[in-house]
Amino acid sequence: MTSPQPSMAERYERARGLFEHGEYQAAAEALSSLVDDSALEPPLHGTTELRLLLARSYYHSAQLNRAERVVRAILADVPDEAYANLVLGRTLQRQGRHAEARPHLAMAELLGGYSGTGRLPSDDEDRRLGDDG
Repeated sequence: MTSPQPSMAERYERARGLFEHGEYQAAAEALSSLVDDSALEPPLHGTTELRLLLARSYYHSAQLNRAERVVRAILADVPDEAYANLVLGRTLQRQGRHAEARPHLAMAELLGGYSGTGRLPSDDEDRRLGDDG
């Protein structure tokens, strides 16, 4: 007898826990699988949050090309996503592509109030900023 497969929500919570504990590579693997599966079994809402967490996992595990690819795909779908612009700007900066980063960082500041702090906001800052908007 096999145990039942975890739901997408359970898998997401596990991946989020990995991210929150700094296990970015493992979180990226779990989230990548979830993003792939969401194409087959659409979640109850959009996948922007899921894909942003995947991009952040790639960013924090120094998989910058993958982070860039995911965030660019998000921005193709939702061009006014402030946090995606911030992640893309920071990813480009980390790759030494400062001129390419500037417009994305400016857009993040304009749309979401993310200032040039030189770092991605913590989850607590994200919640606080999200409550204002």
